[in-house]
Amino acid sequence: MIFSTWLALLVGAIGALFLLNYIYNWIRFMRLMDRLPGPKPLPILRHLLDLFCEQGEFWRRLRKWSKDYGPMYNLAAMHFPSVNISGPEEFEVIASTMKHIEKADVYLFLRRWLGEGLLTSTGSHWQTRRKILTPAFHFSILQQFVTVFNKETDRLVEVLKKETSKPWTDAMPLISEFTLYTITETSMGTKLNMQNQEDKDYVSSIYEIGKLLFYRMLRPWLYVSPIYYNLTPFGLKERKLIKVLHRFTDKIISQKSKDFQKFDVPQENYNYSQRKKLAFLDLLLNAKISEGIIDENGIRDEVNTFMFEGHDTTSTSICFTLMLLANHKDYQEKVYEEMVTVLGETNHPTIPALNDLKVMERVIKESLRLYPSVPFIGRTLEEDTLINGYLLPRRVHVNVHIFDIHRNEKYWPEPDRFDPDRFLPENCVDRHTFAYVPFSAGPRNCIGQKFAILEMKAVLCGILRNFELDPIDTPDSVVLVPSIILRTHDQSLKLKFKSRNAGDKR
Repeated sequence: MIFSTWLALLVGAIGALFLLNYIYNWIRFMRLMDRLPGPKPLPILRHLLDLFCEQGEFWRRLRKWSKDYGPMYNLAAMHFPSVNISGPEEFEVIASTMKHIEKADVYLFLRRWLGEGLLTSTGSHWQTRRKILTPAFHFSILQQFVTVFNKETDRLVEVLKKETSKPWTDAMPLISEFTLYTITETSMGTKLNMQNQEDKDYVSSIYEIGKLLFYRMLRPWLYVSPIYYNLTPFGLKERKLIKVLHRFTDKIISQKSKDFQKFDVPQENYNYSQRKKLAFLDLLLNAKISEGIIDENGIRDEVNTFMFEGHDTTSTSICFTLMLLANHKDYQEKVYEEMVTVLGETNHPTIPALNDLKVMERVIKESLRLYPSVPFIGRTLEEDTLINGYLLPRRVHVNVHIFDIHRNEKYWPEPDRFDPDRFLPENCVDRHTFAYVPFSAGPRNCIGQKFAILEMKAVLCGILRNFELDPIDTPDSVVLVPSIILRTHDQSLKLKFKSRNAGDKR
């Protein structure tokens, strides 16, 4: 009896110590966060009510908060505080080390769709996947993929020729189709037929799930309990959308698996010249069959991740670049003249030729500065970290606002003005390394950034050789909204395609 009493007291004491330790850590956590500047919080709710508005208004509020309280401020929905960063110095502390590679908890919302792919995974799991996939973006592989870029550009040009009689064209669906074709044939090694309704449903489902997931991120009661969320209309809709997305990628994996030829070559000694294409999906299938370091679920996770990232982000970037060129005829002409000089008569540029298009490259960089396809990223701090004089507590979520870093007046005079000459070599010398991060930076930078830039250059060559661009939408008229990627409020970007005279194509 005495032993039982002492045991109960001991268990109670241990429980009380754990509770006191939790309370102490929580109070310390909140006090450290409250030292940061930020909008004035309400009792208990904190900044929760500021999150309840339509997407366009929330986007404007984010921009205002960055200007008023940046480069680092606190934003909390009830007891869910977050650090928000809009300065390159602050981002560098986080991005330049392997300590803070873990994504923020909001990325868990993507797990049902993307699983533990390269975007959402962390630690040794992420490192293993990154090592498997890096060879898929080797220069020799990209060199072969340019053939596909050119072929799909030719197909897109034929589609756009039918648009010249119209007063305006929404470029978004046409460019999205182009990038989906391209990522599927290059990285996945399969071909699509966009007349298939299932393929079209995939594109629309990505847009819908992006809106849904961002809506959930701003409403804490929708992620406190996954069971509760699954029973809501939002959870039910998400499951339906994910079925569409997974059915599409499962079809690609199945098709590729049937004609996959295993090649038993050690990873460090891959001979890229032995194959016409060493596709992304080839590497995954080989890693499963030859090395057993990935299973079928892992393959599906990576295919879902790269189908999304490889087509949706790039199509958005291309469309914003077209809009900017349409609105800045002087640079449209400069890019065209350079293209004619460098490429001559050829309609199918090689990688060396694309690399010589320096004016076009500056235009693309300026477009990605103004409209980064991923406007913010999230990390979780693995340890207490001192940034800009503030001690940030371990496990706090950090939102890095790339959009605001790219429009930070300290590094970008007249930040809203389109000026590709910002990227002339002499103008980049003294600029902070992390002031321009459209593909993130550090160990978790975008693995496919070279692929994306080459694809953008190839399609711009085809479009500008055949068409002049006139503005319909302008930087002042488009309404931007936050989602998984940067979008316009109506998911469209309109411009006018005018055929160039045969003599102009030179």
